[in-house]
Amino acid sequence: MTVEATVGVGGPGLRPLARVRNAWMSMIRWPILPGIVLISLITVAILAPVLARESPRQGSPLYRHIPPAWTADGTTQHLLGTDHAGRDVFSRMVFGARVSLMVAAVSLASGFILGTSVGVIIGYAGGWWDELIMRMVDIWQSTPFLMVALVLVIVVGQSLYTLLGLLAMVSWVQFVRVIRGQTMQLKNMDYVALARVAGSGPNRIMFRHIAPGVLNSAVVIATLNVATLILAEATLSFLGAGIPPPTPSWGMMVGEARSYIQEAWWTSVFPGLAIFFTVLSLNFMGDWLRDKLDPQLRQL
Repeated sequence: MTVEATVGVGGPGLRPLARVRNAWMSMIRWPILPGIVLISLITVAILAPVLARESPRQGSPLYRHIPPAWTADGTTQHLLGTDHAGRDVFSRMVFGARVSLMVAAVSLASGFILGTSVGVIIGYAGGWWDELIMRMVDIWQSTPFLMVALVLVIVVGQSLYTLLGLLAMVSWVQFVRVIRGQTMQLKNMDYVALARVAGSGPNRIMFRHIAPGVLNSAVVIATLNVATLILAEATLSFLGAGIPPPTPSWGMMVGEARSYIQEAWWTSVFPGLAIFFTVLSLNFMGDWLRDKLDPQLRQL
């Protein structure tokens, strides 16, 4: 009698284990949980005015540090409690999701366009332009970003446009390095040589024949950079160099609540968890896209 006959492929002893294994393999093969988190985040950001029960900017000292609704002293009017100024934490988190996604999207779009374009151009052209821009990239990566951000905020002033400019300066560097390296490989391929023989000019070769070949890598870098930008925005807001108050931001909420963490833990824990799960989901999504779009890393 074989083992299959004894136990059975679909026997009662293996069914629970098989279901757990199949569920785990599906979660690895497809980013189900990160997708749910990100879709929920986008939905909350879009429906922020509908979901928020209270004003995210205004509060009253009379409602200062009300605990979450499920605690003994909590109230259903403030699901996640209130902060030191009597503002509703849930409403501020909902609108904070909108601010974080907006800042990351605008900064990433500018970095994606600039970094990918510069990477393709210098990778194809080479010469002194390549050396000049790559030395600029090396200098920028060697410069402490937080110090530069704090000095710039002191000189220029704290504003949304200052934050967007700082994050755009961070986002384009990774694109340039990776896209330049891939462009240097693709420009020596046979199909590029055939296009050159056929009379195609440098601009057509770069953006018609080479750019589509590096687009997958640019998408993966963009996905991973979203998490980095959200974390950078939260760090700058925590230090007081990000979104100017009273506009809600997750990093600002954590920064404002650090002095009250012992008496009102919810004011810093909930926005901190939102940052953690968002960044973690984006990193998982970026790893999955890299495995799917890169032929050398594709999982069969």
